[in-house]
Amino acid sequence: MNIQDIKDKNLLLFEAISGSRAFGLDTENSDTDIRGVYYLPKDKFYGFDYIPQISNETNDEVYYELGRFVELLVKNNPNILEVLASPQDCILYKHPIMEKLNLSMFLSKLVKDTFAGYAISQIKKAQGLKKKIVNPIEKQRKSVLDFCYVLSGYDSVLLSEWLQIKNFKQENCGLISIPHSKGIYALFYDQKGNLGYRGITKKDDTNEVSLSSIAKGEKEIAYLSFNKDGYSSYCKEYKEYWNWVDKRNKERFKINESHGNNYDSKNMMHTIRLLEVARDIFQNGELIVRRSNREELLNIKYGRYSYEELLQKSEDLIKEIENLYSLSSLQNVPDSKIAESLLIEMRKHLYE
Repeated sequence: MNIQDIKDKNLLLFEAISGSRAFGLDTENSDTDIRGVYYLPKDKFYGFDYIPQISNETNDEVYYELGRFVELLVKNNPNILEVLASPQDCILYKHPIMEKLNLSMFLSKLVKDTFAGYAISQIKKAQGLKKKIVNPIEKQRKSVLDFCYVLSGYDSVLLSEWLQIKNFKQENCGLISIPHSKGIYALFYDQKGNLGYRGITKKDDTNEVSLSSIAKGEKEIAYLSFNKDGYSSYCKEYKEYWNWVDKRNKERFKINESHGNNYDSKNMMHTIRLLEVARDIFQNGELIVRRSNREELLNIKYGRYSYEELLQKSEDLIKEIENLYSLSSLQNVPDSKIAESLLIEMRKHLYE
């Protein structure tokens, strides 16, 4: 079952333009996001083939089964509440039965955690991206050898430097582990290369050093330390960084590069927007999707504020929300029993 099936089989209940175009923050490069609600035919709903959500490949279009939609409304999910509160000019289709879902039934003090909590996660995400932008990782992947050091008195020397000084080849080295000394190895060298030593490492992508069989009586020439934990951390960061490079939105990254403030400015724009929406809900009991401060929010998106200024603004909004929360007359949580009864009533009507 796909989105076209929903429309062809007259299962659509609601459809609206969402995202930046609904927020009033769209620009010439903005995508058009669509969100919708549908219900399933009786056989699929009662059988094993319940489908709670359907989307296209890019997730620009996402549709929720009626029960899933109401469930997320009860949880005060920000995206779902904003769909229900869609501006009139963004609504593409609305089945009369959707009039039963009144936003006031669902708005509650939970928005402090759902809206503000999500905004805080976006701040952390922006900080993580800032780290990636400021600390790029070279495409040439490091190997085990780059995390090996040769002990020298009270100091240590990077293995590659030590090999160069000695005019040694890593392939002619042999290692044996030392009991009760994690990460420390006795190092032997085969000048002629005929003793069968396995080298420090055999493959570039290995996670371990190689151990060799050493003849009795051979004398070690040095002790080697392998920082395995450091190498494991590097491998994880390398993978995360280059996965991010492959999947990042190139247009968005160009904006982040051009403003030079080293943070994900679009994330920070939505962070401020979410906090302002939460503040509005506590102030007047309304969820205002279309923002009146378009210019200010777009200036955030284009990096015209420092990261520190935006963090301060976020902190101020969070404090304001906390104060309003304590004074708010909003219900603590939506009444799930009323919501469930309404959902059953809607289903009965649809299945008649």
